[in-house]
Amino acid sequence: MDVLAEVLRVSGARGGLGVMLKAGGTWGLWLDSPPGAALHVVSRGTMWLHVTGEKPLQVQAGDAVLVPPGTAHGIAGGAGMTMGSCDREAAARSFADGRPLRLGSAPVQTEVIVLRYEQDPEVRTPVLTSLARPMHVTARENAQLRRTVELLAAELAQPQIGTTAAINSIVDLLLVQFVRAWLARHPQEQSGSWLGAMRDPVVRDALACVHAQPEHPWTTETLAAATSVSRATLSRRFRSALGQTPGAYVTQWRIDLASVRLRDTDDPVEAISGAVGYGSPHAFSRAFRRARGTAPGEYRSRLRR
Repeated sequence: MDVLAEVLRVSGARGGLGVMLKAGGTWGLWLDSPPGAALHVVSRGTMWLHVTGEKPLQVQAGDAVLVPPGTAHGIAGGAGMTMGSCDREAAARSFADGRPLRLGSAPVQTEVIVLRYEQDPEVRTPVLTSLARPMHVTARENAQLRRTVELLAAELAQPQIGTTAAINSIVDLLLVQFVRAWLARHPQEQSGSWLGAMRDPVVRDALACVHAQPEHPWTTETLAAATSVSRATLSRRFRSALGQTPGAYVTQWRIDLASVRLRDTDDPVEAISGAVGYGSPHAFSRAFRRARGTAPGEYRSRLRR
């Protein structure tokens, strides 16, 4: 079971091109609390990332930095630049016609590709939303990521037949490559996030069991046996990595799966309850109401309205 792939699929953590920035001279742009995660990829020159309360971060050509959802931040040509607010109308026009958004003055010294990643709001498993601070991967840390950035820049520079499909695929690939590189190089920054939990082999194996068979009657004891550790060890490692018990995670994931199926399919509640591991529709309805504050049928009706 590729846990990351499965969670990205169910959570709908898909990316899209925001805008291509071309800047020179003195420039700065402040972005107020974007709803999704933002991945800033520098294809040329140098950019500085500004987040309130943190030291400005230099991001050079070939580097990428992922900013958690809802994090107000600024990007600029220097560490002490004054940043203006984003002209959303100009950004929308640039996105619509495929032209770069120009900042500062000529000549162009820095080029930044801004990508957006959003997660299905009905899925509570925090793939991206648990990130506490920006994640930075440098070009020297990962040659594969650098080559993918170069491929994306080339597609944007010379659009041709199939470019839209190619860009969408590259954007999704960039997220996976970015996560791989970050996990490999930044173990000290991983505690407390879902992505960081992938570094703990015990927790990762337990998650693989849950995601491969969500309908199985998992308990802390059966998960511990499946991962060849004691119940106490599994509980301790789970709390350290994810801040919750194994049982709480199993319930969370089952409710996520059920929520998506209730919204996107016409499957009967009885069928969904069995598919996500509940022995009876009554037990499922009780668990669903605790998690979502409403009964499954009412939840389905509300979303479809």
